[in-house]
Amino acid sequence: MKLRIRGDSLRLRLTQGEMRALSERGEVEDRISFPGEVRLAYQLRISDDNNSISATYSSNLIQILVPRALAERWCATDLVTLSASQALTAGELRIVLEKDWACLAPREGEDEADNFPHPDSIG
Repeated sequence: MKLRIRGDSLRLRLTQGEMRALSERGEVEDRISFPGEVRLAYQLRISDDNNSISATYSSNLIQILVPRALAERWCATDLVTLSASQALTAGELRIVLEKDWACLAPREGEDEADNFPHPDSIG
């Protein structure tokens, strides 16, 4: 799972295996470690309590919740992107969830074996 943070924007990109795990287990999580044994974890979880996509941050965990019906539709169809905005004290947080497509031009050091086929590469 890839995490992109830019300003007040979060974007997660999930591979085919991560989409299966989300569908089967109801969550996927990854983390990055920093010197000093500090870790930042990020998690996408299906929720029965939410009406819209939302995010929280606490104890070095970014947690994004997606309503069950929306997650099930996303996992079971060709729908590529889910997006939402969440109000902040000043402004809004934009949250984007995407299926991760393979690049058209392979990049050295990138393992895209589990990515979704790029639509432009399908004959």
